[in-house]
Amino acid sequence: MRDRLLLTCALLALAGCSRKGADEAAALIPEVKTRLAERDAKLASYRIAGTVKDEGQEAVSFTFDYRAPQRMRGTLGPPASRTFAWDGAHLFQQLDGEKQFSTFKSELPPAKLAGFLTETFSPFTPEGFRTPLLLRSATARKAKHPRGPEAVELVQKLEGEAAGVEMVYVLRWPKLDFLAQRTRFPDGTEGEERVEEEHCDAALGLCVPKRLTRWLAGRQVGETVLGRVELNATLPNDAFTLSAPDGYAVQSRTLVESAPAATPSGG
Repeated sequence: MRDRLLLTCALLALAGCSRKGADEAAALIPEVKTRLAERDAKLASYRIAGTVKDEGQEAVSFTFDYRAPQRMRGTLGPPASRTFAWDGAHLFQQLDGEKQFSTFKSELPPAKLAGFLTETFSPFTPEGFRTPLLLRSATARKAKHPRGPEAVELVQKLEGEAAGVEMVYVLRWPKLDFLAQRTRFPDGTEGEERVEEEHCDAALGLCVPKRLTRWLAGRQVGETVLGRVELNATLPNDAFTLSAPDGYAVQSRTLVESAPAATPSGG
């Protein structure tokens, strides 16, 4: 009888711990979202410049300027420089190699426009500068990390065409500085993007990546190195509104909604 009572008490204690752990995990996601919003509000603008190198390819230089809300300008190259900018109302595209300049007016609904801009400018924005996009199904758990020492892991399983892919963001706790992103594909292959060096701002109380490496199946396949990082830089409105250089062919076009994605139409 005594043994049964002890076993019952032990099982009840375990159940209590399990419920407590589940409650803490459930409360962690809202706290993470709040802290991410607070961090995002601190970083009102930034200017970065660096190089991206992928396995088997030459390094490509880039610059990127961002100012909240939704002001962006990114340049790839040289030698064949390409510049994209969004001034809050128009998208500009300047192709120096072809000497073409296009202005796009948006007729997309807000959600579609946000997705289109994210897709257009994501090549210019290393992880750690933009807020991770979290699905409703995302879960959070505390973890340890060499750069932490405390960290939080945000776990989400992708849906749609990417179904079966699991993505894990690793952020320093409680500042939520980006430390790594791990991806597990349906065939078991694992990829990772990790921070190797950081740029920290004591006044803002946050750090952003200065050097990141990309790995696939345990092999390094890429690297991003930032030679310039300016946080909360002064960026005027006209920095995001481009004008066609002399001698460039000029087009006015429209961003319209079509299946399966938004595409430019001539105009």
